Amino acid sequence: MPLKEPITNLLEQLHGIIGGLTNTEFTHPLTILSGSTIGQHGRHILEFYLELNKGYAIGEVDYDRRERNHAVENDKEVAQQCLREIICSLGKPDRKLVLVVNYDAEESQSIRIQTNYYRELIYNLEHTVHHMALIRIGIGAISAIEIPAGFGIAASTLKYRQGCAP
Repeated sequence: MPLKEPITNLLEQLHGIIGGLTNTEFTHPLTILSGSTIGQHGRHILEFYLELNKGYAIGEVDYDRRERNHAVENDKEVAQQCLREIICSLGKPDRKLVLVVNYDAEESQSIRIQTNYYRELIYNLEHTVHHMALIRIGIGAISAIEIPAGFGIAASTLKYRQGCAP
């Protein structure tokens, strides 16, 4: 499966970063992140993969109905275990899915869109990079751990920067 390696690499980076934080750093509300924590951003990333896995089984994905497991945001070891489980689940073959979205405040108008597992993995990959960028900012405000150079930076940006190097 062509997406397994890049997603695994991202999630392993995240696993390593979480491992370098204390649980206090992981759960500390940060002003620079509008009061959210690194753990909350990590949980949010993982929820999307978990919801996709659930949707894969039934053929329908609804990210708005994802379970918010606060143990993942409050205990870095729980988050790391969840990451390992997600990495192990990535090898599934592509299949058609229905994506359910709702942008109506009353939730009366759900929209159902044809998609597929690989397309949703790409969405989750991009979503992961976005939240890893926020985590990078949060870590800079609270911890002195070393962050990998490409952490939270899109692959296309890294390639562009390499092409611009003198």
